[in-house]
Amino acid sequence: MRFEYYNPTRIVFGPGAVQNIGQEVARHGHKALLVVGRSSARQHGLLDRVVRLIQAEGVEVEVFEGVEPNPRLSTVLRGAEAAREKDVVVALGGGSVMDASKVMAATVFYEGDPWEMFYVGAREVRLPEKALPVITVPTLAATGSEANCGAVVTNEQTIQKAYVSADCLYPKVAVVDPELTVTVPKEHTAYGIADIISHVTESYFNGVDDTPLQDRMSEAVVSTVLEYGPRAVFDGNDLAARTHLQWASVLALCDIVQAGTAAPFPVHGIEHCLSAHYDIPHGAGLAILTPAWMRLAARHRPKKFATFARRVFGVSDSDDLAAALAVADRMEAFLKSIGAPVRLSLVGIPASAILGLASDAIRVAGNGKVLLGRPRLDVEMVAELLRACA
Repeated sequence: MRFEYYNPTRIVFGPGAVQNIGQEVARHGHKALLVVGRSSARQHGLLDRVVRLIQAEGVEVEVFEGVEPNPRLSTVLRGAEAAREKDVVVALGGGSVMDASKVMAATVFYEGDPWEMFYVGAREVRLPEKALPVITVPTLAATGSEANCGAVVTNEQTIQKAYVSADCLYPKVAVVDPELTVTVPKEHTAYGIADIISHVTESYFNGVDDTPLQDRMSEAVVSTVLEYGPRAVFDGNDLAARTHLQWASVLALCDIVQAGTAAPFPVHGIEHCLSAHYDIPHGAGLAILTPAWMRLAARHRPKKFATFARRVFGVSDSDDLAAALAVADRMEAFLKSIGAPVRLSLVGIPASAILGLASDAIRVAGNGKVLLGRPRLDVEMVAELLRACA
């Protein structure tokens, strides 16, 4: 429980909050690069609306479109070139757009190969120390990237998906408007739910012992998602459900839940290899992996899993191991009920790829020998996990 907590991102939250975007941008610059994905923001009229709101405050706007669901390094580098003549970057989209925007903002000042700022295996990194101010406007409840200092990018040449975390990447402001998420399709709402859950279960089960307050915050996030997530999936216009889900997304990875847990994220590390090679949605990969990982990890930490089972899922079994193993079954049933995939075959990943993916996870997301976590996972254990969800 020795830690420092720092998060300078100011959060403007609530239905209608996007109306403030022009004023927020104008406080930080006069020439904005507005980064968006491939089509949804334009299709639903949101892009034009945000451009008008920013321009109304006297800010010049250039739109950079085309960020992929798993943002590619080449796209980020093109965006960074566009950002060099700007003084603020605005990210309008899901986690991929926000992650890409952060790295664009840092690459403007980064000397050398920007890929060297990313954690790959056990190599040393050169973290960025300066970035253009970033303002995030999330359109999906999922990654929590709107209010943290992390970003994940795929290097398509090396087929590696890796992350960077640095203080200069904290957004200056997050304008979080749940109304912007009502047009998100069912399947992507479900993927986002899996992502939110994984953020807190990773720290809950992989962290140090004796963090009772963090545990209860994690349990509250998951309980909220279990209650309101299905409502958001099956009635996208349920603004109350969208609002509670959006706030859960922010809290799940603004690092307050993780403070003091010192937890690695092995499930995320494995998933990054899946989506690097097969370009699947990140949340879909987490939905597949999480129940299988829980079945494996519960045997190593039954008391912790049993506590979660009883507090979150209401499991009444007095035997710790039985209660612990029930968590995986309950989680898998929930994810299936909202339409998330729980098998690799459902997203086109063949069983023949498992050993290669396991090796890649250890090489890219681990230290070359194991993936850190509780338990530590060697290549055979990762392969076992993947076979369990084939």
